[in-house]
Amino acid sequence: MTKRVFFVIATFIFSLSVFAQNGANEDPILFSVDDTPIHVSEFEYIYKKTNGDKATFSKESLQEYLDLYIKFKLKVERAKEMQLDTVPSLIQELAGYRRQLADSYLIDREVTEKLIKEVYEHSKEDVDLSHILISCAPDAAPQDTMIAYQKALEAKEKINSGNRFDEVARTYSKDKSVEKNGGRIGYVTALFPNGYYELEKAAYSAIIGKVHGPIRSSAGYHILKVHDRRPARGEMEVAHILTRFDKHGGDIIKARQKMDSLYLKLEAGEKWETVARDYSDDKLTANKGGYIGFFGINRYEKAFEDAAHSIEKDGEYSKPFQSSIGWHIIRRHKKKSLEPFNVAKPRLENKIKKDNRYELAKAAMIERIKSAADFIEFQPAYQAFVDSLDDEFLTYKWKAPTEKSNDILFAFGTELKVSVAEFADYLQRSSRKRIRMASNKSVPEAIEELYNDYVGENALKYEERQLDKKYPDFKALMREYEEGILLFEATKILVWDKASQDTVGLKAFYEKNQANYQWNRRVNVSHYYLKDGSKHLIAQVREMVKGNPSTYVLSHFNTDPNSPILSARDRTYEKGRNPLLDAITWEIGGMTKTEIAKRDKALNFMKIEKVLEPAQKTLKDARGYVVADYQDELEKAWIKELKSNHKVKINDDVFDGLVKK
Repeated sequence: MTKRVFFVIATFIFSLSVFAQNGANEDPILFSVDDTPIHVSEFEYIYKKTNGDKATFSKESLQEYLDLYIKFKLKVERAKEMQLDTVPSLIQELAGYRRQLADSYLIDREVTEKLIKEVYEHSKEDVDLSHILISCAPDAAPQDTMIAYQKALEAKEKINSGNRFDEVARTYSKDKSVEKNGGRIGYVTALFPNGYYELEKAAYSAIIGKVHGPIRSSAGYHILKVHDRRPARGEMEVAHILTRFDKHGGDIIKARQKMDSLYLKLEAGEKWETVARDYSDDKLTANKGGYIGFFGINRYEKAFEDAAHSIEKDGEYSKPFQSSIGWHIIRRHKKKSLEPFNVAKPRLENKIKKDNRYELAKAAMIERIKSAADFIEFQPAYQAFVDSLDDEFLTYKWKAPTEKSNDILFAFGTELKVSVAEFADYLQRSSRKRIRMASNKSVPEAIEELYNDYVGENALKYEERQLDKKYPDFKALMREYEEGILLFEATKILVWDKASQDTVGLKAFYEKNQANYQWNRRVNVSHYYLKDGSKHLIAQVREMVKGNPSTYVLSHFNTDPNSPILSARDRTYEKGRNPLLDAITWEIGGMTKTEIAKRDKALNFMKIEKVLEPAQKTLKDARGYVVADYQDELEKAWIKELKSNHKVKINDDVFDGLVKK
């Protein structure tokens, strides 16, 4: 058993949880090992978690699990007595688990999960909105950014002064579609495109009918107006039949008349696929029964979308309706509504981690950590260090100063202080990032970016130290990891390694228990394989095998030494281990029926050459079984020793209170 597999199993079996300890009456002690109490809440949680639907709380099942749990706690206590919790390699391993778990708590819980829940809630609604875009690149100069911002404010003021939104939009907005739609985008839903997170948040929180902004996106500044919100329509899978205006002399009436005739054909029972193929003017879909596939909101014009979503059942079709290109009939194949959260979560997580909202949320988390930790920067120390650098800083030649500065650069309260020297070492380790910056940043700009990265890294390091205080379940899970590691090491030393390495003890155990290691009745067989291409010879092979040894049979049929067609292997089988052999009488010369091998289609069968009666296994023959049994004996002796050396006290009244009749 590998360490990782053992640890996973141990963690699953003995997962713990911290519950509020509000006094003995609310969470009484179920049992104690020496002076260490184990409360009902801890035991009850792990009992239910491990047994699942089989957690009946019967006295028998509770007693069985209590015995198991006491043994676990005793073994952990022994590991601590062996001072395994002071072994550097185990401390390092636990630190690695802690870092992984901390990442999960800090990033997954504080960033990813919140963003997933937020976008899932957003996706429950479609938002009808208009906007005005004042273009401004993400890396625009401060003065250009301010000009764009002021222009957005100007547009907003004009609307608030009584001017129509669409008129102001046509004057100010740089959205390419503004001349056509006056800034009215229509219904949209989350996720908004990458770079538009702030606009999405505003769209789902803004008061309907009011003008909001300016709101920054990767495209610039937006003035936003939300007209309506409705339950999300989701996606619809449809087919359609089309009669175009331009196919009928531009005459809307003629196109309608043709569509009415097609509708009557459908109503008379003619197959949809036939009508679509023979009459639809959409030649891209006609041969596929008019099939379009799935589409979401705002992909097609409103009339088309509304008609599709007005169809109530799969397989039904709409009445004829008009769009900007012609007349349609739509047939509904399937409606894809909002997925349950647990189904949507993996898909949303994948999208979110590619969206800049992820980095924005991480940055916001770091700012929260800094604020809560009384983050302090020492600007003179920072500036003095920056002033000491020259252009060599952005090359591979730069090294951290040999004379280390212990001046404090920044601090998170009193618990984490970072010196200039530590920052310089970080900069030296970040050589690739420094060199990449040489093409587009000055030394002060580069070091400012690296400094912010380093502050963020230390913010996470600081917050990791606080997780035990903030999250009781984190503390409990770390205890699981620690106890799992200690349990593994103690068992490895006292049971597994000892059983396999203690040759004297293993031999003595074998000699004491020889009766447990016996061969059943066995047979030696010749297992013949005839290649698929020579299967017409199988009857001849079986006939010759009856009275001849394998060497003679092989020499007879393998006339070409470079391309043998027949092979044979000597094997030994125990009674009950091979169904083909168990199906025949065990006597010399007995043969199994012919089988076809799945891998290479070779025809094969076995011939019994010798029958071996039951006999004693040697230690070598039975070593695997003996080691396993010896491990069991060592563990029983270990448990007996633990129970005699440690005082276990069970509160019977508390235990009886857990039993459900």
